[in-house]
Amino acid sequence: MRLSKRTAAFTGADAKMPKLKTKSGAKKRFKITATGKIKAGVAGKRHRLISHSAKYIRQQRGTKVMDASDAKIIRHFLPYGL
Repeated sequence: MRLSKRTAAFTGADAKMPKLKTKSGAKKRFKITATGKIKAGVAGKRHRLISHSAKYIRQQRGTKVMDASDAKIIRHFLPYGL
């Protein structure tokens, strides 16, 4: 007896786990390096820079590698990497 596609779905004949969605906010903000670390842009560079020292502004330039505890959370948002 041959099962139709609809019947097969209910019996679990070709049952697969559903695909996981990537958080759209995370894919815009984070990148994964070749070694698997997560990098992100630094915070505190948008406004109110006049009150910060030149050293602070200079050190906040570019991107930073996320701490391991934060990276663990971010990996849940990016199930398949980027």
